[in-house]
Amino acid sequence: MTSPHRARPGWAYLVGAGPGDPDLLTLRGAQLLATADVVLHDELLDRSVLTHTRDDAEVIAVGKRGRDANEKQRKQQAIIDQMVAHVHAGRSVVRLKGGDPMLFGRGAEETSALREAGIPFEVVPGVSAPLGATAYAGIPLTHRALARSFTCVTAVQRAGTLFDWKKLAGLDGTLCVFMGTRHLATICDALVSEAKRKNDTPAAIVGSISFPHQLTVVGNLGNLAERANKAKIESPALLIVGEVVSLRPEASWFEQQPLFGKRVLLLRPAHQVEPTAHLLRRRGAQPLSFPAIEIGPPPDAEPVRRALDALNDYALIAFTSDNGVRSFWRFLAETGRDARAIGRASVAAIGPATAARLASLGVNADIVAPRFIAEELAESIIGHLGSGATSARGLLPRALVARDTLPQMLRAAGIEVDIAPVYETRFAPQREAENLRSHIAASDIILFTSSSTATSCCKLLGAEAAAILGDVLVASIGPVTSQTLEDLGIDIDVTATVSTTEGLIDALADRLAAATPEQREQE
Repeated sequence: MTSPHRARPGWAYLVGAGPGDPDLLTLRGAQLLATADVVLHDELLDRSVLTHTRDDAEVIAVGKRGRDANEKQRKQQAIIDQMVAHVHAGRSVVRLKGGDPMLFGRGAEETSALREAGIPFEVVPGVSAPLGATAYAGIPLTHRALARSFTCVTAVQRAGTLFDWKKLAGLDGTLCVFMGTRHLATICDALVSEAKRKNDTPAAIVGSISFPHQLTVVGNLGNLAERANKAKIESPALLIVGEVVSLRPEASWFEQQPLFGKRVLLLRPAHQVEPTAHLLRRRGAQPLSFPAIEIGPPPDAEPVRRALDALNDYALIAFTSDNGVRSFWRFLAETGRDARAIGRASVAAIGPATAARLASLGVNADIVAPRFIAEELAESIIGHLGSGATSARGLLPRALVARDTLPQMLRAAGIEVDIAPVYETRFAPQREAENLRSHIAASDIILFTSSSTATSCCKLLGAEAAAILGDVLVASIGPVTSQTLEDLGIDIDVTATVSTTEGLIDALADRLAAATPEQREQE
């Protein structure tokens, strides 16, 4: 029986992706993206929203930007033809649209065509641009004392002519104008001369709504066009006119965050980028990614297999990273085992992130080091085992190359330690050096979340590493990574006191919040 949440073969789904921030996708939209055979998406979407799609889904960009109305209509017809063809081939199709499909999104044209073709469909609403601006630019559409209604119009009509602004004469409340950026001066003048709005009526234009590069320009109908031109605001942008614009200082939050607009480079392996990128987007930052390292299987799996066969002999299994947990579980699965194979062994985790990964696999860590360093994990383990430490046998699934601090401290306490390399950390190849330099040049901040990312980065940059990294704010996840950076001659601007990615981002935000506006702009 087909799940009611899945996209059904032979169906089309018009899904609104929202104004920009990928986290504004609805739950229903995410369910359909995760199960559809084909996804036809608009050009202006944040590509992160496509991480919801199946690995084997056919994902096709069908953008139709430009000024030629006839060309746009031809492209629109081509999109409809693609939808119909894929559905008739027995596939499930998601038509992923920016904003809401039924608000200036040509959703009605597409549903009409689907109906004519005899294709069943579902429409999933999305957060529209006016509602996105309300939340992210801090401009409410309504207010009991200022505006009891709002009106949405599109500046350019189908024939390419401008809207007849006389139709708005005498209309009260907030006005939202779509697709008016190129004609902003003309529109503002017409709203005064034809729609009879006052010249000093508050007005704002919001570009790239809910993206880290969101730009809001505020003024009135008399000066907004000039201000927007100086700010170089670009399409797509939404014009908002009305007294509610004056409330922005009270309601604005997104652009006030310390990390807003900052371009933050992540050097983590590709499979670990998205959780950190998500945290950064929530702070208004723009995550960039360059995988300075990758995680692969160890060159010799025999030590792991021997350890798995002897799991009942261990009183302790200690995990020193999220990658260690993932890789260990992969070996468990490959040999037909699961969490039950751990038996009665105490489980230790080097920090809350590693403990959280274990919990997601059904194992609650008995020992969690308060900080992400081997010394504190060793002390926590020795304290937990107490007098039984001298007769205990422990397993340490870890990287092929790692610090020996933890096994040395455990052995000094009388614990017999077996090391089982469950993965190998591989540095990015030297041919990627120029690519890394380009990423750094495009960044304001670089996050180092491990010693291996620091080593790989500096190896790629060579003798110029310190000079190149001196142009960005350098943030380290903790003292061990900071020591590695210092040994490599790199100046560190921020070191997290809580050695997790969230703790690192908190420390970064605190640093920027304490800076003056001029310092924050420089950083």
